[in-house]
Amino acid sequence: MTISKDIFTFKESISELKCMKKYPDELYYVGDSKLLKRDKISIVGSRKPNQYTRNFTAKLAQALSARGICIVSGAAMGVDAIAHSSAGSSNTIAVMANGLDIYYPAVNKSLIKSIQENGLLISQFKEGERARSWSFVVRNEIVVALGKVLIVTQADIDSGTMRSVEYALKMKKDIYVLPHRIGESEGTQQLLKEGKAEAIYDIDSFADKFAKIEVVEDEIILFCKNSPTYEEAYALFGDKILEYELEGKLEILNAKVFTL
Repeated sequence: MTISKDIFTFKESISELKCMKKYPDELYYVGDSKLLKRDKISIVGSRKPNQYTRNFTAKLAQALSARGICIVSGAAMGVDAIAHSSAGSSNTIAVMANGLDIYYPAVNKSLIKSIQENGLLISQFKEGERARSWSFVVRNEIVVALGKVLIVTQADIDSGTMRSVEYALKMKKDIYVLPHRIGESEGTQQLLKEGKAEAIYDIDSFADKFAKIEVVEDEIILFCKNSPTYEEAYALFGDKILEYELEGKLEILNAKVFTL
């Protein structure tokens, strides 16, 4: 995989973005643009998710990634960061609300750098442009457009995440949400009540609907088909990664894990 070292401008249009109200005048990227050719699903949600949301956002991203789906999100704190990191930095696209020379939010700097080196960063903002309130809205439209469907794992009614939902509805994309307790995530609860979204009750069954890899191998082999970093693989599977290497199932090379 060839990784871009500088910021580049897309020479050709991205077909998925043609569903936007107005195609961006300019688009910049750093990283592996081949990820755009993969089937993609967008995952968004609260910047302050509860523990239930954190756990199941991670499980969703992991299950979809293991089945060959590239995860798209907006590199924000909370749900976005969990979706990116759980998918593995080599299997995710982060759409930024600022120039690609700026790591924002700063708390996600290491995650963004990892995606820059192993996955793909996209922005319609030039170098030096900082994030502003309206640029997040612009960013959200691209996040939604890139995904085949939109998953919202937690959102309040008047949250920025619900603006992403508005884009998905206009683009006629299917919307999926996690089921929450009464009084929690009232934005997604409202979507279910109005019949605008479908609840995800079984992670594996849901992920199987979008599977691009036949699930005949165990989850470790499936996850490592995306060549994650050793740190990402070890965080999910611990010493099993080392055991698989000894058994000749995996190879660890240059801090990355490959299937054999």
